[in-house]
Amino acid sequence: MSYEVAIEKYLAGPDLLRRSIAGMTAEDLLARPIPGKWSTKEVVCHISDYEPIYADRMKRVIALSEPELLKGDPALFAARLAYERRDVEEELTLIELTRKQMARILGGLHEVDFQRRGMHSRDGTLTLADLLQRITGHIPHHVQFIEEKKQAMAQRAVVRG
Repeated sequence: MSYEVAIEKYLAGPDLLRRSIAGMTAEDLLARPIPGKWSTKEVVCHISDYEPIYADRMKRVIALSEPELLKGDPALFAARLAYERRDVEEELTLIELTRKQMARILGGLHEVDFQRRGMHSRDGTLTLADLLQRITGHIPHHVQFIEEKKQAMAQRAVVRG
């Protein structure tokens, strides 16, 4: 199996995220229309925080022999990493640049390299292919939540109107 298609899907994620927030105002990005859920800005910051983590994990699996891969805690990141002061455009640029760099690295590998493994502190053995699949699905997973927020905001606007 060729990993070219998987890398193309990985590269398509930032554009999907940009399209999902296109036209949203600063107020929209900060809104929490669904109680107990992150704002869209917080979702973007979360994605941006995990892009370099996954890039590091993939780089470690490529370069090292069965490296340890540490888990993260999204709730602690959100609480401690100044999401309220961060700039959405900077976050989107970081996501794009991280994926471009990793795609260049991944594109130079042989198929056998995608079976290299790391040991995740919570999930056990993960191959490079597993890591690529997980991070590729991360943006579409969260875009669903952004779309839910947009629908909830639209419904509130209809009720008010």
